[in-house]
Amino acid sequence: MATGISRQRPVIGVLCCNEVVDRPVQVVASRFVAPLSTLSDATVLLVPALADSSDARQLAAILDGLLLTGSRSHVAPHRYGGPDVTGQFDEQRDEVALALADRMIEVGKPVFGICRGLQEINVLFGGTLAMDRGGTHQREDGQDGGYAGLFAHRHEVELTAGGRLAGATGVRRLSVNSVHQQGIDRLGGGLVVEAVAAGDGLVEAIWAHPCGADVLAVQWHPEWDAAANAGSRAFFAMIGASLRGGPAHLPTPKGH
Repeated sequence: MATGISRQRPVIGVLCCNEVVDRPVQVVASRFVAPLSTLSDATVLLVPALADSSDARQLAAILDGLLLTGSRSHVAPHRYGGPDVTGQFDEQRDEVALALADRMIEVGKPVFGICRGLQEINVLFGGTLAMDRGGTHQREDGQDGGYAGLFAHRHEVELTAGGRLAGATGVRRLSVNSVHQQGIDRLGGGLVVEAVAAGDGLVEAIWAHPCGADVLAVQWHPEWDAAANAGSRAFFAMIGASLRGGPAHLPTPKGH
């Protein structure tokens, strides 16, 4: 019989996406899940992006935090008053993400975002998005290198002095990847800029603390190289600290 007191890990919801692979399926890349377990020390609960199957109030009562992941789809323009454009959209993902994140914030639980997740959070706070905001710092679709090549291209971001990311990493500049077409146009009310792209100034990270818990999101993909990159490890350590009720601000990670 095991002895001692087991330590219960916090539960973080990870939002899925709707895709069709011969049939409709709920999808989330495994790379988003793994570092939440190994680096944030959390238990992951996948949340279907099906509006009729997701009760925001019940889920918010169960979860200790929420991660809005990256996706192949974009936030629908009507969600932020944008122009009608063609593209790959996931309306049910939009609905679940905005409703659940809103409820989590309302009850004082942390919400995190990566890529599309940052864009959803900006919209939730009343901000707007624009297409083709990848700019010259993003690897262009169609280049050789396959799937892994999408994340091989890197660019520099400048961290805000005194910000949470700067405090956690101990640096003012990071080398990151970007795989996106949509990006922040007008920043949502109450959000603080944590990082911008060097050169064109695109907002690359945001933070807020509206109801006693952190809201933290990045435009790049820290999950892609989480184990090998000190900045990525710091991001997931920040998630772990925030899930446990601490601030998303930690000392410089070892190995930087």
